[in-house]
Amino acid sequence: MPGGTRSYEMARRLVNAGHEVHMITSDRRSEGGGGLYRTVEAGIQVHWLPIPYGNAMPYHRRIWAFFAYALRAGLYASRIRGDLVFATSTPLTVALPAVYAKKRQKVPMVFEIRDLWPELPIAIGALKGPLIVLARRLERFAYRHSKQIIALSPGIKEGVLRTCYPEKNIHVIPNSCDIDLFQVAHEKGVAFRKKFEWLSTRPLVVYAGTFGRINGVGYLPKLASEVLSLDTDIRFLAIGEGYEEKTIKRMAFELGVLDKNFFMLPSLPKSQIPDIFSAATITMSTFIDLPQMWANSANKFFDSLAAGRPVAINYEGWQADLLRETGAGVVLPPNDMPRGAKILVKAITDYRWVKKAGKAALDLARNRFSRDRLANQLEKVLIKAANGHRAMSGRSLR
Repeated sequence: MPGGTRSYEMARRLVNAGHEVHMITSDRRSEGGGGLYRTVEAGIQVHWLPIPYGNAMPYHRRIWAFFAYALRAGLYASRIRGDLVFATSTPLTVALPAVYAKKRQKVPMVFEIRDLWPELPIAIGALKGPLIVLARRLERFAYRHSKQIIALSPGIKEGVLRTCYPEKNIHVIPNSCDIDLFQVAHEKGVAFRKKFEWLSTRPLVVYAGTFGRINGVGYLPKLASEVLSLDTDIRFLAIGEGYEEKTIKRMAFELGVLDKNFFMLPSLPKSQIPDIFSAATITMSTFIDLPQMWANSANKFFDSLAAGRPVAINYEGWQADLLRETGAGVVLPPNDMPRGAKILVKAITDYRWVKKAGKAALDLARNRFSRDRLANQLEKVLIKAANGHRAMSGRSLR
């Protein structure tokens, strides 16, 4: 399912390395009700809990879904024999079933943090009053029961360190690049372009991701409006779904850019995104202007590197530093649309820059963010945690 890329790709590599992997997850597109069912995906034993969830849900319903999943997942996880429990979050409530299972089975737990919770929901007002106290306690509860912690960015590691968790047990393993998946034949990008009369051979800016409140996708129609006054050929394509989808469409209409130089498509399977990125001149990763978001490790950023496409972002932090250091993209100001438009137009209309930045992006994908390389690092952390708990006696990690 969209959003499950990291867990799936890492798990199938663990299977290929000879380990037995059971994954408990939610079938969030279900209508709810019913019991757990099982499938085998690329050798992974997947246990599905039908719990509806979506970014378009109000916060109170999403929180209810988190706790419903935690309750049911804990019961099932405690029955699956293994040498290690690996919990990957957000949200922090994932720690609840993981700790329950680890205590029942008397095995170690490794906790992976994909977003800086609870700082993010606190910063945007999703958690207030007593819920903040509860979230802080849950954060420390999760860390206290973790043998090792995996942070997806240096900023997330800093957040964990502020809780006094020992640094020697924190490992930064960011999101990764699926190079084999995103390196597609040039003809596939050309074929995608030919589907749309509005596109043809024009420069294309692509956003493919969630239209949630924190994603700040409303930045794109505003940027498209400014770009239109500078270059009428440049096209923007936003692909996805989420809470703000209708708001963004309405904003684009009111700005006079909808279906003129700004276009939208619904969320697509991951398998179709490489063709679209192949057609892109540059891709974008956006967030609302919030310092707590600077520690993010968004899939779309790494997918663009894997495709060998320059990236434009509108936030600071470690990814901005990386782009400035390597020349693999541009950093746009979050609140100065005229200036952001000028930077983007200058970059996207400079063929030599696009080619050079694309090469720098692919070099980053191969040399620093290869999925195979980072999956190997993850495996070492998991084995270290298991071996530190007890001798494995030659058994596979389960």
